Amino acid sequence: MTTNRLLPIKNGRNFRDLGGYRTVDGHTVKWHRLIRSGHLNTLDQPDLDLLASLNITLDVDFRAPGEIKAQPDHVPVTATYHQLSVFQTDRTDASHSQEEIEAEFSDDPQAGYHHMLQVYREMVTASKAKAAYQYFFDLLLDSDPESAVLFHCTAGKDRTGMGAILLLSALNVDRQTSINDYLLTNQVNQALLDGVVKKITQAGKSPAFAQNTLSLMSVSPDYIGTALQIIDHDYGSIRHYLRAYLGITPQNMRDLQKRYLD
Repeated sequence: MTTNRLLPIKNGRNFRDLGGYRTVDGHTVKWHRLIRSGHLNTLDQPDLDLLASLNITLDVDFRAPGEIKAQPDHVPVTATYHQLSVFQTDRTDASHSQEEIEAEFSDDPQAGYHHMLQVYREMVTASKAKAAYQYFFDLLLDSDPESAVLFHCTAGKDRTGMGAILLLSALNVDRQTSINDYLLTNQVNQALLDGVVKKITQAGKSPAFAQNTLSLMSVSPDYIGTALQIIDHDYGSIRHYLRAYLGITPQNMRDLQKRYLD
């Protein structure tokens, strides 16, 4: 993992810069312009000052209304807040308690995995998700050309991960590079994942619950692969999906590339 990709946020998780990625035609995504992250509700003033120093003017929140009400964002003073809920309720389980997850995922060790596959199917087909990602691109296109954008959900891995895949694709970054960025979440969260699974095991919980917790808290090539397979099957390519399904025109893509690429 590129060490300078991870922002030194002390009281938040998975804050990463999309800068530095190469496009298929030789350009580079600008540093400190596109930031993806987990929740902002635990940020303290030094964390907020750091984000403000990046001139973040948009805080895009992909979480569900219940998540937002329970844990409202601490918004950098430079930014305006936008709620773009991908789901009406948290389908990813990122905001659910261990007790809630245990009640649902203690028997079948593959239940969490199959649940996440369904979440990813819905992210590329459901009307609410479509509206959220369309509005995300509208905000990107309308934002101050010299400012930065932060987009996030609760864990910064699924709804945010899909947003990053779509955005990097619109910027002409190749698929494998976009997937590699998506998978970085597992490296960033490795210590957290290990700790959670260890606690579950030490508490004498079922192996199925431990496996399902790991499936729900991590990302997988299978998860994003399921979404991309639907996109490829129904639209031929992700760029055609952007145009035909999300309404991102070729001119929109050129405008985004002019704004966010060196």
